[in-house]
Amino acid sequence: MSVDVGVPESLIPADEVRRLAAVRRYAVLDTPPDGAFDRVAALAARMLDVPIATVTIVDTDRVWFKAKQGLGEDVTEIGRDPGLCASAILHSQPYLVTDALTDPRTVGNPLVHGELGIRFYAAAPITTPDGYRLGTVNVLDTRPRQMDEQGLATLADLAAVVMDELELRLAAMTTVRLERESRLRAEADQQRLQVINATLQRALLPPRLPQIEGLAAAAYYHTASTEHVGGDFYDLFALGDRRWGFFLGDVCGKGADAAALTSLTRYTLRAAATYDPDPVSVLANLNTVLLQEYVHDTPRYCTTLFGMATLTSSGLELTLAGGGHPPALIIRAAGMVEWLHPEGGDLVGLFPDASFAVAPARLAPGDALLLYTDGLTEARVAGGSLFGDERLQHVAAGLAGAPADQIIAALQDLLTGFGPGLADDTALLALSVPPSTP
Repeated sequence: MSVDVGVPESLIPADEVRRLAAVRRYAVLDTPPDGAFDRVAALAARMLDVPIATVTIVDTDRVWFKAKQGLGEDVTEIGRDPGLCASAILHSQPYLVTDALTDPRTVGNPLVHGELGIRFYAAAPITTPDGYRLGTVNVLDTRPRQMDEQGLATLADLAAVVMDELELRLAAMTTVRLERESRLRAEADQQRLQVINATLQRALLPPRLPQIEGLAAAAYYHTASTEHVGGDFYDLFALGDRRWGFFLGDVCGKGADAAALTSLTRYTLRAAATYDPDPVSVLANLNTVLLQEYVHDTPRYCTTLFGMATLTSSGLELTLAGGGHPPALIIRAAGMVEWLHPEGGDLVGLFPDASFAVAPARLAPGDALLLYTDGLTEARVAGGSLFGDERLQHVAAGLAGAPADQIIAALQDLLTGFGPGLADDTALLALSVPPSTP
């Protein structure tokens, strides 16, 4: 089916009707400036060393700028034809023009010959989980230049970050709308509200952990109450060059406030790591964002561990930074258990001059790393005492040599056994290096 929008047929995707429906679904067009998307444009310009960077949404007959760097404040949109962004959304991979004056795709483009004088253009599509390309993250220059695979991959990562944020906001908007309706239905809609909260909780956590050659990963999340969205979070994501970022933490509060803080925290950690994967720098960036976001409100803070893992031929090199969070556990294949504790890290989001500690470690084949929130150690066992660090260390020693999924399964059984003694949300994340093949 075609759509008559005054745009050449060659610039209209075959699924244009459904694509435009997806654009409307995210309700992002003509919304006010937003710091989260502005940071993506700023990161793109800084990381790829270009004077102009934009986050755009391609509408029926226009390209609308959600965020921009290096363009005037009065520039809010351009026509869909002449077709740079309109051409980019026809492709599932990054779109690159190294010299627009010689490239047959752009040699006649008015943006090339006009006041802007664009000579270089690269874009990565912002693609929904169901495959529709809403728009692009773009970088532009007034001189011809090259971009290597790493630069294109960075652009694609930033486009994925934009899509993650749109997904989180869509889930939050859906939840807020349905919660408002549920208040009018009172007890008749209580079960519906619980389902909505469970859906939002899933939206705040990765739907699945990535499959990584040479590294096993598993996670588990327990929400203490069916009436509230939990405040614990975790993630594992690629940084390129066999490097992986991972984090786990706990935000203050419950319900919608905790969900908003979790969304901001998870997005900021991933975006900061894309720009500079140094764990201390990542936590410092999050600290700054939380202080700025809640400057006029009650302080909102979190505890977290953020690590960078590098796969080598002999195992996994780790750098772990801590912000007021319980230490991680290293479970050695030989049966020893070690605490990995970046000592002295402050809570994240409370102090402008917060400091964050860092600790290095190495996992050999057969070793594993366990991150957890304090719902585990503060659970009550028979008799009313806390489960505590010592019991956790003893349980971990019995899991020596086990892969990540078996460690998480054993701890999940342990949490179930606590019954009513498990009163807080609990998140678990395990990484393990497969044993060497004889």
